[in-house]
Amino acid sequence: MEIGQKVKVVRLRDRVSPPIVKRLGEVGTVLGYKVTDGSGVGVVVQFDDNSSTWFFEDELRVVQ
Repeated sequence: MEIGQKVKVVRLRDRVSPPIVKRLGEVGTVLGYKVTDGSGVGVVVQFDDNSSTWFFEDELRVVQ
């Protein structure tokens, strides 16, 4: 995934807070990357309401 690409949240790997659960199925823009606790690299996604959070790559799908 590249910065600036549109991605859709397709699944959530872990238990997360209700505001993050609401992002399931939403489309956002990749802003950057985040080093996680040793289990890989996360992708920071910004949504239309200007909020952002990070996801694992396998939780996202690139959209055209």
